[in-house]
Amino acid sequence: MNLYRSARAVAGASGTDAIDWESAAEAAKAATDPGSISLEPGEREGYARDVREARAAVREVSGVEFDVPEVVEIQNRHHWIDANVETFERVMGAIEPHTETFPGVARTINTGTMTVLLAFLGRNVLGQYDPLLLAETPDDEHALYFVRPNILKAADALEVDSDRFRRWIAFHEVTHAAEFGAAPWLSTHLETRMEDGIAALSEGSFDRNAFRELDAAMTVVEGYAELLMDHAFDDEYEDLRRKLDARRAGRGPLQRLFRRLLGLGLKQRQYERGKNFFEHVVAARDLETASLVWRHPDTLPTSEELDTPGLWIRRIER
Repeated sequence: MNLYRSARAVAGASGTDAIDWESAAEAAKAATDPGSISLEPGEREGYARDVREARAAVREVSGVEFDVPEVVEIQNRHHWIDANVETFERVMGAIEPHTETFPGVARTINTGTMTVLLAFLGRNVLGQYDPLLLAETPDDEHALYFVRPNILKAADALEVDSDRFRRWIAFHEVTHAAEFGAAPWLSTHLETRMEDGIAALSEGSFDRNAFRELDAAMTVVEGYAELLMDHAFDDEYEDLRRKLDARRAGRGPLQRLFRRLLGLGLKQRQYERGKNFFEHVVAARDLETASLVWRHPDTLPTSEELDTPGLWIRRIER
């Protein structure tokens, strides 16, 4: 880790875009220990086995035929940063056609902000299913990443078996692959809401409806993943959830503030809200009924229905 090199990369941000992406990636990696991906004997096969068995279990409980991405990577933190710079650049690319040329000082500030975001996430993300939203071609392969140093560090901090913890992460990420497999329209739905919302922001307005629909869809994505985990994972896991929740709650005030500024509190809220919605639906009906959210964009619950699941049940049963 070299903070001087990180600061120098940010200070040297150049170009005409809002963010100098090359400098942001260089600075984030300079500020982040990459961690090791020197695998133990049998560890690579362990990752592969976990993904295969997660796919089989999720297929069985969901009734959805889907494939996991061909791109399954065991990464260090620098690998994750490189992969996600491209994602952030695609999202920001939707803003820049609507903006004038950025002055140098604004570009430096933006590049520094992105550096902090990438470095923080690079040190904390455990696994990731990447549907490659806003990719240039719709046929680009989705990807599945495991950030090995973060998985081992978290397992150690939680005092749980690392192989079991890795398997739990694999099941969670594979449930996201199942969602996009169940709903081929989901990527386009999310992209359209993102583009509409970003375009409005770049023009100085706020498209409340686009962001509400995006938030609702992402809440369903997080909640349904938890629903499938409850049914598919082949081991006890309540201790893992309890320890992770306690770890999040036990973060220092500065880190909690940092997570709020980065919008990570929103993701936690989506997870909790989505989980509550699906628990109610399954208790009132069954898993098959809950899976109707993926039948069509119109069967996604609205923001109001997420908080009052009975409204959604009555609507889709008409």
